[in-house]
Amino acid sequence: MEQRRKRELPSRPVENPGPDNGAPERRGSDPSGTLGSLSPSRAGDFRTCPLLYRFRTIDRLPEPPSPAAVRGTLVHKVLEDLFDLPPDQRTPDRAAGMVEAAWQHVLAVEPGAAAMFPDAVSELTGWLDSCRAVLARYFTLEDPRRLEPAERELYVETVLDNGLLLRGFVDRLDVASDGAVRVVDYKTGRSPHEAFEAKAMFQMRFYALVIWRARGVLPAVLRLIYLGNGEMVSYQPDERDLLATERLVSAVWEAIRRATESGDWRPRRSRLCEWCSFQAYCPEFGGTPPPLPSATLSASPDVPAG
Repeated sequence: MEQRRKRELPSRPVENPGPDNGAPERRGSDPSGTLGSLSPSRAGDFRTCPLLYRFRTIDRLPEPPSPAAVRGTLVHKVLEDLFDLPPDQRTPDRAAGMVEAAWQHVLAVEPGAAAMFPDAVSELTGWLDSCRAVLARYFTLEDPRRLEPAERELYVETVLDNGLLLRGFVDRLDVASDGAVRVVDYKTGRSPHEAFEAKAMFQMRFYALVIWRARGVLPAVLRLIYLGNGEMVSYQPDERDLLATERLVSAVWEAIRRATESGDWRPRRSRLCEWCSFQAYCPEFGGTPPPLPSATLSASPDVPAG
């Protein structure tokens, strides 16, 4: 039987803030009056490498679809649709049977994904089987027949006091009978070594911050479900965590603003460069970035207005 483990990160006691114990005022969003917007993915790009952020957000250079990334899209689609079924039908066999329809959905959204498999019959069949294997592992971690998520693929947003719009999509939001909120994110890859886990947990704290600011509810649990090796990582945030995340996100935006004004989008070499699609344009690998597209600067919500 496949080995799996559930690792709980160190946490501090959780307090559910009520109206008299520090809950923030609920905030809506008025994009017309914001500095710009930032998602956890783009914030993560800049923290990883400012030049990567520029390539994706300003230059908008095309990235060929990869089997790993598209597998993530397909598996997320199946897990989202699985909860549309009656509880007794949320089984491994039913999930495996939904893979083909999810693949057709992916092709409709991203037709270029078909180019990943030049030898369409054997390569595609093997890849679809790998998607089924990932989905089968999900059922070793949770029993979806006993879950009724409050939200799936939920778009969340809020505007900070400095005018920055934070936004993103949450894979799943669970709400307990006592009102406690659990934020769940599926990862189809393997769990990283603890030394490299900060990036994934930053994304979860980002979502928690947005929910806290938008709804006035401090999420009780942030949970990452790694389907590549069958591991769950859970963390209990507190108010100090999310205030620190808010300061960090604001500092990232300020750094983006400075880079926009100066045009200095310097690369930051790391082990993650091995998986970067833009090495041909990166000075670290002998490449030359394209000229900055000034028209794009004003069009992207993830870039400060000039």
